[in-house]
Amino acid sequence: MQKLKFISNEHFKEHVQATISNYGEKLIPYDLEKFNSNTIDPIKLIFDKTVYRYSWEEIIKNEIFRQRDKSNNNSIGYFHQRIFQYIDNCTVPQEGWDVIVQKDEKITLPEGDNVKTIYVEMKNKHNTMNSAASGKTYIKMQHQLLSDDDCACFLVETIAKHSQNITWNIKVDGESKSHKRIRRVSMDEFYSIVTGESDAFYRMCMALPAVIEEVISDSAALAVPNDTVIDELQEIAKREGNSFALALYMLGFKTYMGFASA
Repeated sequence: MQKLKFISNEHFKEHVQATISNYGEKLIPYDLEKFNSNTIDPIKLIFDKTVYRYSWEEIIKNEIFRQRDKSNNNSIGYFHQRIFQYIDNCTVPQEGWDVIVQKDEKITLPEGDNVKTIYVEMKNKHNTMNSAASGKTYIKMQHQLLSDDDCACFLVETIAKHSQNITWNIKVDGESKSHKRIRRVSMDEFYSIVTGESDAFYRMCMALPAVIEEVISDSAALAVPNDTVIDELQEIAKREGNSFALALYMLGFKTYMGFASA
């Protein structure tokens, strides 16, 4: 395992294990009932299969992956936020802010201001907040500055458009707002501020694949799920003497006219 200066190997592995554990029920195998629990769109699947030249097995696997992936973002958000509980000068509150950074020596912002505390809201991507959510977050940060004149507030984006530490310019209720202590910061810049290492985020990313592999190899409970959806659909098609496409249609349309008697 590649050793990181800002977090111990033991804590890094512990955090990866906790993140994988958060996958929880997403690791449960998919049967036909679970696959169709939110009612799939058979027509979309058939379009996708034909247009992209997938086999039936590939299109079903892709849909299962899509369903799992929809709920995985919370687990990855947990990874990005909670890792800071192991890093010096950082706390991860139960509520209020995602991360709070406090240093005895002041933290210098790009415009030259020095602050003792940084309050952080984290987002996965630069475009994940609509205007209402952005406005609410900005107002929250304004209120924090009013109650603490020795702080800055960061919107930290895991996947920003580019590496940045810039003033957050925004429109709130149609009015342009900006404050040099309310900032949009990419994850690499935030790691750099917190750890004092310019390439800290890069080094974490380089170490991560081996640690995930080690955690999964060490845990018998993390076996690859044995999904049975394709087998069940093939059995239905075979039993009823119908095509696989019709078996798929029946997941969404079994009570519709024509399908009910098929």
